[in-house]
Amino acid sequence: MENNKILLEVYIPSIEKEYDVFIPISKKIGTIKELIENGVIELTDNGYHRQDDTNLYNKETGMIYDVNKRVIDTDLKNGSRLILI
Repeated sequence: MENNKILLEVYIPSIEKEYDVFIPISKKIGTIKELIENGVIELTDNGYHRQDDTNLYNKETGMIYDVNKRVIDTDLKNGSRLILI
């Protein structure tokens, strides 16, 4: 059976929280960003506020992920660490 999800660690500086999230590799980064933001809004009881200019960054390299690329077409893999700012 093909593994169609990966586990990522996402740090959100604005609320000083870190979350482990499973994401589907077939979705676009923009969709993943939106899903993560929706989850964080719910988990923080609206303590996190979505902004139009947020991006997902690689925590090690600082590279910004293109919202139009599918996860499978990036360097993301199990255990990748991201920052949402």
